[in-house]
Amino acid sequence: MKVLWLFAHPDRRSLSGSLMTEGLRTLDAHGHRHRVSDLYAMKWNPVVDAADYAHDPADRLLVGEASERAYHRGHLAPDIRAEQEKLTWADTVIVQFPLWWYGMPALLKGWFDRVFVKGFAFGLTDPATGRPRRYGDGKLTGKRAMVITTAGARAATLGPRGVNGDLNDLLFPLQHGTLWYTGISVVPPLLIPSADRATPTAYATAATRLRDRLLTLPTTPPLPFRHQNGPDYDADLLLHPTPTRPQGPAAHYTAPPPPAHP
Repeated sequence: MKVLWLFAHPDRRSLSGSLMTEGLRTLDAHGHRHRVSDLYAMKWNPVVDAADYAHDPADRLLVGEASERAYHRGHLAPDIRAEQEKLTWADTVIVQFPLWWYGMPALLKGWFDRVFVKGFAFGLTDPATGRPRRYGDGKLTGKRAMVITTAGARAATLGPRGVNGDLNDLLFPLQHGTLWYTGISVVPPLLIPSADRATPTAYATAATRLRDRLLTLPTTPPLPFRHQNGPDYDADLLLHPTPTRPQGPAAHYTAPPPPAHP
């Protein structure tokens, strides 16, 4: 594997930092190559602005148009181009972060906002059909990703009946709406629960789970998200005109019917 390890934690001495060190050691020991984007150490700028695209700030900034134009003309900011080069090189992406307020740290969200620009990660069209290439069909198709997240909550509270909600539901915007949207296959996430109360024994268990997941990652079946341009997607639209959310952990969710007329 050629792995881009995307890390978003402010302290490398944390449990998260120790797990990343163990993960990179495991990749090295088994002949895999890796590159690391440690966003806090890099002092990554998460804010989208006109300077990212060499755009005149006196003109209105339409982010999609400006980013696509800058990407094709080679005018993107150097830090964005560097991250895109890493992502192009990699066939596997590890996205590691602590679960803060039911989501990823703002710094990591800003990485996706700035790096996944139109023309590079989305906005492509199938020349044969004229349809947009997204949800499993895009420029990043063929890559796979795994989310590693630490949480202070206990594992049971992040399960299907947990008070915090199911982890896959919490990660749906990232796993489905960002990674799968751009064509990246997503394997089930690795949760390290009770992270703020981890004992040496708990760390050893987490490190073992991490090593096992990394070594089996190339053959791990991805989450069963549907391809937008696949026949199952089109059939679903015909059979179920009511909006549904058939993918992943919410497979049995169906939008409620409209209220009856009085």
